[in-house]
Amino acid sequence: MELVGLGDLEIAYERVGDGPLVVFVHGAAEDSRIWEPQLAGLADEFTVVAWDEPGAGRSSDLPAGFGLADFADGLAALLEALDLGPAHVAGLSWGGTVLLELYRRHPELVATLILIDTYAGWKGSLPAGEVEARVATVREMLAAPDEDFDPTVPGLFADDPPADVVSLLAAIADDVRPDTLAQELAIMAETDLSDLLPRIAVPTLLIWGHDDARSPLVVARQFDEAIPDSTLVVIERAGHMSSLERPERVNDAVRKFCRRHPPG
Repeated sequence: MELVGLGDLEIAYERVGDGPLVVFVHGAAEDSRIWEPQLAGLADEFTVVAWDEPGAGRSSDLPAGFGLADFADGLAALLEALDLGPAHVAGLSWGGTVLLELYRRHPELVATLILIDTYAGWKGSLPAGEVEARVATVREMLAAPDEDFDPTVPGLFADDPPADVVSLLAAIADDVRPDTLAQELAIMAETDLSDLLPRIAVPTLLIWGHDDARSPLVVARQFDEAIPDSTLVVIERAGHMSSLERPERVNDAVRKFCRRHPPG
């Protein structure tokens, strides 16, 4: 685990391997451990980095008022500190929304985008009624007593996840900071980056679980239609956590895509 500074914040990240840089950005209520299969599976060919976003894992707590632009700028600071040139950047769910904001603010740091089961913000990808329902669920979750707080949501997997995945997610859930979750999900509910999609000028890989109940395939189709140079890979028998549920398929898609589009 290494650290990079951003003002008073410390941002922690894992780094393995050698080669073109691929940076993985986790979703809400998660940390860098969610990318263990990618760190292990791609380090033979790439420099693989997975961050703990501010407010998660071993990174500093979120300052008050920390917004989507701040998450993107924190990720930009990490990319600049790595000093390996434009990167392949991959994000899952909320992490993909952070990547879109990174691209909007710092396009020079992005060689390609890899968007996995994600959103252009909830407001930008989901019907208004669904957003309202999710906000209500989040409020109920955050209002629970500490001993009953559970940041997991249903519909993350198409099949029953393996025992090792269950134990990994339980360990990650135990470390979730409610203040971080409240802040980032409030951001998701108000974010609409759909107008950015047609202006993306780098190759973009879309990886989606066929049975994703959180960001369904209709969202993937919206991304694919809007982004000029996009490739959609649908992972059969996978839900919202496709990179954990079918890691070999996801790693294979990432590897082939990054080989086809080496950083300039």
